[in-house]
Amino acid sequence: MTHEYIDLQTVAHVKGAVRLPGSKSISNRILLLAALSQGQVAIVDLLASDDTAVMLAALRSLGVQWHEEKTATGTIHHVTGVAGVLPNKSADLFMGNAGTAIRPLTAALAVIGGDYTLHGVPRMHERPIGDLVDALNAAGTNVEYTGNPGYPPLHIKQGKITTQRLSVRGDVSSQFLTALLMVAPLMARDHAITIDVIGELISKPYIEITLNLIRRFGVKVEQNGWTSFTIQPGQIYQSPGTIHVEGDASSASYFLAAGAIGGGPVRVEGVGNNSIQGDVRFAAALEQMGAQITMGDNWIEARANGPLKAIDADFNHIPDAAMTIAVAALYADGPSTLRNIASWRVKETDRIAAMATELRKVGAIVEEGPDYIKVTPPAAIAAATIDTYDDHRMAMCFSLVSLDGALRKGAVTRINDPKCVNKTFPDYFSAFAKIAQ
Repeated sequence: MTHEYIDLQTVAHVKGAVRLPGSKSISNRILLLAALSQGQVAIVDLLASDDTAVMLAALRSLGVQWHEEKTATGTIHHVTGVAGVLPNKSADLFMGNAGTAIRPLTAALAVIGGDYTLHGVPRMHERPIGDLVDALNAAGTNVEYTGNPGYPPLHIKQGKITTQRLSVRGDVSSQFLTALLMVAPLMARDHAITIDVIGELISKPYIEITLNLIRRFGVKVEQNGWTSFTIQPGQIYQSPGTIHVEGDASSASYFLAAGAIGGGPVRVEGVGNNSIQGDVRFAAALEQMGAQITMGDNWIEARANGPLKAIDADFNHIPDAAMTIAVAALYADGPSTLRNIASWRVKETDRIAAMATELRKVGAIVEEGPDYIKVTPPAAIAAATIDTYDDHRMAMCFSLVSLDGALRKGAVTRINDPKCVNKTFPDYFSAFAKIAQ
């Protein structure tokens, strides 16, 4: 797409099936675990996107060898693990706006030690990393800020792990705990390492993904509820041989919501009952709004069951997919409130502010608070030009306002900067066009 915008015509009905791209969260975790492990790892269906390209480039700069094999059914990335010892002791790494790449990589480089700089796009330099750096430096690593304290860019030097217990806040981003869990085996060479979580842990399903993958790479994690995690000494990541990346459950949310709003049935393939991603719980939220949901081991299907019902719920467990609910709320029978979503404020953009601004453009009445958003649907959805804030999820969410002719009076929705979807789903708009009748 060479345009700076895409115009979406009103869509009266949607139906069809969509094969999901690989999960971003799973892809970048697996890449780092494969790099740190002992042996060769074959990664099937790795997401091809800006965020994974950033991680692959960083690993190559660090001396980790990998190559991509194209097969009849998809791609396989072959990674040669370095068993926790990086060949290149210094590197300058550009991390784009990929939180799932910079946070675990910062932790790994800090624990391994060397001379590394990490930086990204301007928005990345506004996304907090201080809680992670504080936890690492308290344990003996040597990470310095080269810009604003608490934010990238970072300079990592050689340190020495001197502690057996670390603590990290759980209420800003679950990626900080993910990063520490992933590098804990590197810290636990001679003695056990325990990570304590301070305060409420948000986005627990993302920690479940991390724990699941760490265990698949052969490391045991002892868990005391959600308050502390212990890794016994002498464990090293082992290649699982071949590992498959499941479809992205956050990306599934747009198509499932489309089925619930625009008739359906719409089926997504690549996630289902067996998924390790918490965002499959998005389907339950749609069901609460009156959609008809069916599920198999590796697919989910949604269809409309009459107009959507308003919802008032806590979305702390699925913050990314919850954005889709905010747009689906335009089609509900009354005001909907999404609660406990403070983490939206520190994502690719301030998503509460961005969502409120754009929903108002299409006619909704929106009330926003520090950690909630309340959406009162309009009588009819207005034509609008939607700004996307260099945030892939804003672009994908607002494609849904092109649905349901009855509410729209033939209006056209213009989405500015549609290329921002390259972060996780480069083919999103063509996939969306395929289900739009």
